[in-house]
Amino acid sequence: MSRLNRTDRPYDIALFGATGFVGELTAEYLAAHAPEGLRWAIAGRDEDRLRRLRERLSARRPGGAPAGVLRADVTDPASLRELARQARVVATAVGPYVAYGEELVAACADSGTDYLDLTGEPEFVDLTYVRHDARARETGARLVHACGFDSVPHDLGVYLTVRRLPEGVPLTVDGFVTAHAAFSGGTFASALGQFARGRQLAAAARDRRRHEPRLVGRRVVTAAGAPRFAPEVGAWALPLPTVDPRIVRSSARALPCYGPDFRYRHYAAVRRLPVAVGGVAALGALVAAAQVPPARRWLSGRLRPGDGPGPQRRARSRFSVRFVGEGGGRRVFTEVAGGDPGYDETAKMFAEAALSLALDDLPPTAGQVTPAVAMGDALIERLRAAGIRFRSATAR
Repeated sequence: MSRLNRTDRPYDIALFGATGFVGELTAEYLAAHAPEGLRWAIAGRDEDRLRRLRERLSARRPGGAPAGVLRADVTDPASLRELARQARVVATAVGPYVAYGEELVAACADSGTDYLDLTGEPEFVDLTYVRHDARARETGARLVHACGFDSVPHDLGVYLTVRRLPEGVPLTVDGFVTAHAAFSGGTFASALGQFARGRQLAAAARDRRRHEPRLVGRRVVTAAGAPRFAPEVGAWALPLPTVDPRIVRSSARALPCYGPDFRYRHYAAVRRLPVAVGGVAALGALVAAAQVPPARRWLSGRLRPGDGPGPQRRARSRFSVRFVGEGGGRRVFTEVAGGDPGYDETAKMFAEAALSLALDDLPPTAGQVTPAVAMGDALIERLRAAGIRFRSATAR
């Protein structure tokens, strides 16, 4: 693995899509929390909007170093290549990623630039692995998907649980997600797109399995599980069809500490049975509607990318992910919890991940890697300091 000499790049971090809803929240977080001397830029296709955003950010932190402004457009591959050459780390909030994301991944892989995104789209994660992982390994680029609520709490929560369990023995971890928050427009658009692309999603997963190296002497399983009452958390557990188990699977394949035989199951935790039944029915109806183009277009108009709730609604939102890990005769309980998952905490996770890649002393990695593999303990400590709770205890 060879790393390019990137000390002469103008910026440490470039935030692409900074004028979108989550992008602007991320820019505000970076402006408020970036350490002195950080060279960072906001990027997008509308320079006037970017300059107005820079003025607002400067007004909130007088005396701080102003962010640079870089123009880049997903329809202009040359501008994306130039963006990748300008920064050591590029963080992009421009989705849906399966439609708009691959050119930037390719540019970063070719330029040896670290890349982060907020995708929750399994198809995109699998496609970029097949097409760009090898090139990123050659140049030293780290391609890190799912650096928001999808999938930082889940990936790091499992990682923390595993670290508290004995080494060298079979391990099982179950994750139980509770969230009280509004959907983001971008998340809704990505989910609709994935529901409508079942064949493409399955094909991308098969292609990835053909390209992944086989594990020797180890096994990693992310089983869907079945709906059940989970007494360990006092709630009904419903299998959650998100990208998170795939990210956990990649971490478990890459890190030997997950043991010789590892299994992870991912659930939504619902206290009341009628709510659980209603949730299953609603998800089924949404998946069915996404298969019909007129219905999909109508649903897309209800909540558009870039739409989002106001500060008061976000202040009332919260999330908790509880993990139960077992192995070697030990049982470990872990919780990762915080405020509004879709916006405020996602922006915090995204910004801190970018800062970690740019500034922290991290394990040497390259290619398409997960938050746990790329940043692990360093990102956990950053997020703890930023107010997200990571708690773990061993059952007696």
